[in-house]
Amino acid sequence: MKHDQREPCLEQYRSYLLLLARMQLDARPHAKVEASDVVQHTLLEAHAKRQQFSGDEDGFAAWLRKALANNIRDALRQARRQKRDVSRERSLEAALEQSSARLGACLAAAQSSPSQQVVRSEELLRLCDALLALPDAQREAVALHHLQGWTLTEVAAHLDRTDAAVAGLLHRGLRRLRELMNTVAE
Repeated sequence: MKHDQREPCLEQYRSYLLLLARMQLDARPHAKVEASDVVQHTLLEAHAKRQQFSGDEDGFAAWLRKALANNIRDALRQARRQKRDVSRERSLEAALEQSSARLGACLAAAQSSPSQQVVRSEELLRLCDALLALPDAQREAVALHHLQGWTLTEVAAHLDRTDAAVAGLLHRGLRRLRELMNTVAE
C-alpha cells in the first residue's frame, strides 16, 4: 500500500486500535463482537476518508480512536439490537480516550519537541505490538490492571482467578513485555 510520506501509514495503527478495542470489548462479558472485525472496518473507513483528515500524528491517532469508538458502538448496537443510548456512547469514547492516555503514560512523561512526539508515538505503537504478543491471559491482566486502572481483586474476579494467580500473570506479563520492548528497540 503506497502512502504519502507526510501521512502516517494506517497499518502501523492496527495493533494500537486492536488493543484499545479488546480492552473495551473484553470488559463487556456478553459482547459478541470481534475486536479484529471492528478494527478492520475502522481502518477501511479511515483509508476511504483519509482526505477528510488534516493535522499531525497525534491528531491522526485521535481521529482513528473516534472512528473506532463509533464502530464499536455500532457493532455493539447491532449485536444487541438495542435502541441508542447516548450516555453509553459518551462513556465509550471517554473510555477509549482514557485507555489511550494510559498507554501513552506508560511510555514517558510529556515531551514537547516534534521529534520527541514522533518518537513517543512510535514507542506507543511498539508497546501495542508487544502487548498483543503476550499470551491472552497475561495481556488481559496487564491491560485491565495497568491500562484501565482495575484493582488486582477486580481483575481476579473478571478473570475468575485468585489474586495470587493474577499477580503472577502481571509479573510474567510485565517481564515479557520488557523483553519484547527491549528486543524491538535493538
